[in-house]
Amino acid sequence: MDVVIAGVGAAGCLIAAGAAGLYGLTVKAQQPRLLPNTARPTVPYETVEWDSEGRMVRGWMLPQPGAVKPPAVLVVHGWGSNRSRVLRYALPLHEAGYAVLMYDARGHGDSDSYPTPSGLMFKEDFLTALNWLRRRPDIDPGRIGVIGHSLGGFGAVLALEEGAQIQALVTDSMPVRFSTMIGSELRRRRLPEFPLAYLIPYLMIRRSRIPRSAVKRADPAAILADPARGRNVPVLLIHSRKDSYVPAAELEYVLSQAPDLPHLFVESEGHSSSDRDPAFWPAVTAFFSAHLLPEQRK
Repeated sequence: MDVVIAGVGAAGCLIAAGAAGLYGLTVKAQQPRLLPNTARPTVPYETVEWDSEGRMVRGWMLPQPGAVKPPAVLVVHGWGSNRSRVLRYALPLHEAGYAVLMYDARGHGDSDSYPTPSGLMFKEDFLTALNWLRRRPDIDPGRIGVIGHSLGGFGAVLALEEGAQIQALVTDSMPVRFSTMIGSELRRRRLPEFPLAYLIPYLMIRRSRIPRSAVKRADPAAILADPARGRNVPVLLIHSRKDSYVPAAELEYVLSQAPDLPHLFVESEGHSSSDRDPAFWPAVTAFFSAHLLPEQRK
């Protein structure tokens, strides 16, 4: 009997240790890299901030001095990134005549920390950024576009269901399935995808206290395919076929549900290099011109 009790006790200790280890991996996987903003805009800019869910979000506003109510583009970075890393989008757009707002999501860059970040947090931060931008007297609130990289695009698409008042949206290298997001982060950290890619999302949701209904509705493919949810805003979906972090299969999955959505596959190497492909900027500038410039909208 004593041997049986000892065996049960040892098994219990192993289970407890395994659970504690899994929880620790969940905490680790849920903390993005904290990268400093090492670059600054090379054009005149303002340092700005606003509140998002009780935390301060900090960003840069790149106005168009002298322009009367110009269109604006909101630039949104992805997981483990920051606003200086998406200057590659902001500066060409500013040069093209758009006012630009870019910011660090909570738990990133210079914004306040956040204990349980998730993809849904990107939606919330995006909506507060959009509300802040729409109140600017020096831009046209009826001509706002968005370009979101990776989870930045994910959050912006989710915001469409919340009635985000934007006129055009470009996503670049956007993940759409939670299993892909978790698997990508596990690979980056050199952790085994099986079984962690199936267990960690459950613990993340519990740890973040996200309602099951919110998780179920956080489906960019379904939102973009449904006219009642997200199809009222023009979108352009871009992904590199050589993205090894978030594979192009994510865009293919969206197109399997909505094959008529405007999209572009590029061939640049990596997760953050679509803008280097020769086809990227002609497609993006033409898209924003068509939907944000009044002379093109007539």
